[in-house]
Order: sequence, then structure tokens, then C-alpha cells
Amino acid sequence: MKIIYFTIIVFFFSCSKPIEDKCFIDKMNTEDVVIQVEDSQSYTLKQILAENPNYLEITNLTTYRDFKTDRTEFRLPIAEFGEKGKTTETGNTIFDEKFSDQFICFAKQNSGDTLYGLGMNGLGYWLLKIENNKPSVYFLGLSPNLYYFNKIQRNPIVEGDYLHIEGSLVKIDNPIDRGGYKNYSVIEDGKLFKIKLKDLIQDSDQDGYNDIFENSFGLNPHEKDTDGDGINDFEDKNPMFRSSDNKFTRLYNQLVSDTFVGAEKLDYEFQVYQTDCEYFHQINPPQKILFVPEDKKKQTYYTKVADIIEETISPIQKNKKNPNSFYIYKAGAFYKNDYSADYENGKWVLKVVGGYVI
Repeated sequence: MKIIYFTIIVFFFSCSKPIEDKCFIDKMNTEDVVIQVEDSQSYTLKQILAENPNYLEITNLTTYRDFKTDRTEFRLPIAEFGEKGKTTETGNTIFDEKFSDQFICFAKQNSGDTLYGLGMNGLGYWLLKIENNKPSVYFLGLSPNLYYFNKIQRNPIVEGDYLHIEGSLVKIDNPIDRGGYKNYSVIEDGKLFKIKLKDLIQDSDQDGYNDIFENSFGLNPHEKDTDGDGINDFEDKNPMFRSSDNKFTRLYNQLVSDTFVGAEKLDYEFQVYQTDCEYFHQINPPQKILFVPEDKKKQTYYTKVADIIEETISPIQKNKKNPNSFYIYKAGAFYKNDYSADYENGKWVLKVVGGYVI
């Protein structure tokens, strides 16, 4: 027992400094906190083709619907992705019903007892399937920052053993304008993106998320409980890390809790944060959450090229005059809130003390 106790003590002190370094700062960096997209802007055609996923085939079309035409007719603001029930076509009621309005749906296909469609949400592109009234969802792992799928597909998207999608290779000129639009320009038009259905639907650990999804976001595709907390990844609100309950996890938990009503029931809607803070990692959130490492070398290919982070929550600044008083901020593309956080009688009291709205 003494040996185990000593090991725990050594482990505690060895871990305390990294937690201190990653979760606390001496002074807030109030500059450059607006969410930006960096890597995807500099991608060239050569880089995209060299680094595209090995399950993806890209061929050239001789006749095609070009990016400019399709984009002009179906220009969707980012804000619409947060408005439930918005779709790009009429007649999507069954998709909205079966998938709880979690996707903007397009390119529908009716094949006997099976309905197919492409879906898009804050994480990216998905294949939606309703077979004998049973819904299934498969993440494609192709970032909208690089791959544009035409909203009008001239041919069936599922044919034989393949998913076929017509579109273009694109880049972002300006991540988000004031109206909430992503501004793209075309790198090369007339592309056919092909994925074997067998590769797309593969779910090695049978946890409910396809392997492409888990590889894209750093989950373990061969273990249905990535963090080993006894909860299946599909059911786990925080599938990457075990949740714990302490003073500072409760602070972060309180800051991510102001989400829309019903988010806790959605299986494919995630909040994504970039942080190495263990207190933040260990929260027990009301809605699903994923984390991206701060070090780009530790990020997956998908999280490097996709702008899936809509909000950031800072490390904690201590108040040298009061050990129970702290400062922290929360920021998005068009806003920033500075908070004082006081720990009183076992609870956090948050007050907005500054910030801006653009």
C-alpha cells in the first residue's frame, strides 16, 4: 500500500506542473483572439492531390457544373448551420425528422427502400442514409475548405459500390465576412470525388461512428470506448477524455454550457475546442464536445485543414491579491467576453467585465 501511495504522490507532482503550464497564465493575451483559418488558405492543387485521404479517388469530368454557377445559386451563410430546419431543397422533411435537423441536406437520391443524401454541418460533409426507415450517417473526412460538393448533382450519388460526388477543389479567400459567409475561390473545376462504400461505412469497433470520423478527430477506431470511462464513444458527451469533478473543471463546464436547447440529444453536433488544458479536457459537458491539440504536429490531417473551431476559451489568469478570484475569456469570430470568476461557497460566480462585439 505504501508503494502505491508513493507512486500516486510522485505522479501527482509530475503532472501538476504541466497542468499549471497549460491551464494557467500570468497575464491574458488579449490580442489575436478572433477565430481565424490559416492552413487551408495556402493549399495548392499539388498539395491537395498529394495529401488527400487514401480512400478518396479524384478524376476529371469532361462536362460539369462549375463552382461559380453552383455557389451563386446556393450561397449559404454559416449562420444557417446553427438554425435548425434549414435545407437547400424542398421536400427534406424526412431527413430533418430522422436526423433531428442536424444537417443541411442536398443531392437526395431515392433507390427502392433506401434514401440517400449528402449532409453538411459544423464538422463537415456526411453521407445520410435511410433504409427501411432506419437512419445511418457516415462522415466523409473531406473538408469544405478544400472540397466543394455541388448542391445539384447531375447523376446519382450512390452507384454500384461507390459514392460519386461532382464538385471542385477550392480555397478560402477570407474565412468569414460580416454577413456570415465563407468566401471561396476555385482552384480547379470539374472533379468527380469517389469513395468505396465499403471504406466509408467501415466501423471497426462498432461504436456507431465510422472509422473515417474517428480517425479525423483523434478517437480510436478500434476501441469503442476511447477514453476508457465505461461509456461507448457514441453515447459519451466527452469521448476523448475521462470526466472528473473539481473546482476548475466546473469553471470550464459552466462556460461551455450556454448552448441551444436540445443540443444534448444530438449525436452529430459537436462543440470543438483547441486546448491542452487538462481541466478543460476533463469537463462533463451537457452537449457533445471534441478537443484539438494546440501543437499542429499532434493534430490530425482533418483538424489541420478544417475550420471546425467556432469558439475559444482561454487559460485561467490568477488574481495575485485573491486566491479565489480569477479571470478568463471566451471568444468567437465576432465577439469576445472577458469574465471575472470568483469561487464563492463552492460555486463559480461569473461576471462580464469587458469584451466586444464586431
